[in-house]
Amino acid sequence: MHGPASPGWLLVVLCAATGAYCLRRMRSGVEEQRRAAGGEALMGFGMAAMAVPGAVFTPPSWAWPAYAVVFGAAALHALWSARTGAHHLHHLVGALAMVYMAAVMAASPGQHGGHGGAGVPLVTGVLLLYFAGYVLLSGARLVPVGGGGEAVAWGDRPELVRACRLSMGISMVAMLLTL
Repeated sequence: MHGPASPGWLLVVLCAATGAYCLRRMRSGVEEQRRAAGGEALMGFGMAAMAVPGAVFTPPSWAWPAYAVVFGAAALHALWSARTGAHHLHHLVGALAMVYMAAVMAASPGQHGGHGGAGVPLVTGVLLLYFAGYVLLSGARLVPVGGGGEAVAWGDRPELVRACRLSMGISMVAMLLTL
């Protein structure tokens, strides 16, 4: 993405750590955790790769279309999976946002924004609103509402899952802002 190197590296680390935790969740004994974790791991690692500062590494010209293909396939999978749960609709929006960002980056490598300084494009603005709302809702869900309960395996802890989803939402907002 376009932007300063230090925040870019922080974004890379945050997204990679989130992707790694999601990979860990794929080994969960809870089927619901396993189903969602694969797509979230792909999103985390994909966001980490896209966030590497351009001053450090300029991806080859084929990288952005490859991102678009990978996340287009993830969007189709999320659309198919949306039959069983509303959270997959969020995965669909996230995958489509990644396709959009890859398309913008392919069209304007090395430029800030890719839209000629004409303001925020409509799609970017809509995605920013969606993910900002998602971040606010996810943050509110982190607030504890009850006392302790049964012991849960480290990879199945709902508060860690929510925190990872929150961090990916915040990362998506940051990436869209630098687009």
